[in-house]
Amino acid sequence: MLRLLFKSISKPRDHLENPYFVGFSVMNDLVSRLDHATATLRRSARLFSVSTTEVRAVEKESTSQAVPIVPRQRKHVRLAVQGSEHQLAEDSKIPDKAVGLESPPSRQKTSLKRTRAIKGDDDGSEEFMDTHSKPKGKRKLQPDPVYAIEDVEMKETSFKGRLGYACLNTVLRNKKPATESIFCSRTCRLESCKKNGVEFAKDLGRRNVEDLLTVIQWNEDNNIRFFRLSSEMFPYASHGAYGYSLEYCASLLAKAGALANKYGHRLTTHPGQFTQLGSPKPTVVEAAIRELAYHCQMLDLMGMGPDSVMIIHGGGVYNDKPATLGRLKGSIRRLPNNVRQRLVLENDEICYNAEDLLPICEELDVPFVFDYHHDMLFPSSISPVTIIERANVIWARRGIKPKQHLSEPRPGAVTLMERRAHADRCEDLPQDLPDDMDLMIEAKDKEQAVLYLHRMYNLQPVVLGISCYILLAVHFC
Repeated sequence: MLRLLFKSISKPRDHLENPYFVGFSVMNDLVSRLDHATATLRRSARLFSVSTTEVRAVEKESTSQAVPIVPRQRKHVRLAVQGSEHQLAEDSKIPDKAVGLESPPSRQKTSLKRTRAIKGDDDGSEEFMDTHSKPKGKRKLQPDPVYAIEDVEMKETSFKGRLGYACLNTVLRNKKPATESIFCSRTCRLESCKKNGVEFAKDLGRRNVEDLLTVIQWNEDNNIRFFRLSSEMFPYASHGAYGYSLEYCASLLAKAGALANKYGHRLTTHPGQFTQLGSPKPTVVEAAIRELAYHCQMLDLMGMGPDSVMIIHGGGVYNDKPATLGRLKGSIRRLPNNVRQRLVLENDEICYNAEDLLPICEELDVPFVFDYHHDMLFPSSISPVTIIERANVIWARRGIKPKQHLSEPRPGAVTLMERRAHADRCEDLPQDLPDDMDLMIEAKDKEQAVLYLHRMYNLQPVVLGISCYILLAVHFC
């Protein structure tokens, strides 16, 4: 401190010109700095002026409550490799309690091990899971969801056809535990096919068909005989680089088709929105044809009759509707015969209404599916009754039973985008609904929406306690 003091005193003061004033100023500055240093030392001395008895008392009190020093130990990570299993274990060896320290809330003392299981013959996927080192007992099976019957307003109709639902059964999908869940849309990312090979996707397809057998039987037990197959039954089957034939699953598909035909069930498909036969890009059109060929092969291997159709929309407009419709007609004409025999067009709510597509269907002898919801959002100048009459002429000429689609907007929907979304259920059947045709119910509650209408219009008996109003607050797309 003194060194810094004298160093600061020795600094020249160039801005002062009088030498006498300089000397006086330097001395005055020195005195003030010495006073400041003295005061600082006195304050420091008071802080350390603790009597010997006080120190000894503190030492005695501290000794009576001494806390042992717990050496900190590093966490050890080891990687054990045994066969096809990789195990990553993390062990912490820090004691749970130390004398004199407040313990945290007691928890079950179990050492956890992070296990990375690589499945071999199952599905080739990799999973990370935490398991207790202590062997666990077999997990108890949880009871199936509880169902309750809701009162419905009874209504009348002359309709005698079949009501169907699309792709997913909410009762079977929600079975617990998750390993018991039954559904037909297992899929994967393309990266999984690149990494594990096409057999990875083919195995998912096989499992989807196995579950389809259960879905068909459930539908029969609950008087539902119309069902739409998921387009994801066989992941990437139509892909340009990783696509594959369904012949490997021919026997299983034949078994599922035989069960559906035994009960008189109608199975249909609805390829996705990317199926654009009117696209100006040849690669997109080729991809759409491959997609249709994949769906057609699935239905053919199942042995399904002509009622098992494939429904697609007109696609995009591409800034020129007449030109796009011309390309659409050209693509349909060059489809393989078995694919064209199953093709059906449907009106949509954005690009092509019934008035746009019906003339093409009449010209090319392609059946037309009328969607009530889409017509409400994008209506034609032709009435629904007239549209259905003209469409039924094509159905009859082709020897295929007519089908239509029904859905309703969600309650409270205002904008077009909001009204496009499907409601959980349909509250009414159309007044102009033909008596003998099949109606696909496109609703979030899937099979529950069908059973709801079965009860409301007394179309089919509903099995009480098994397939009624589902209480789960889960909705599926």
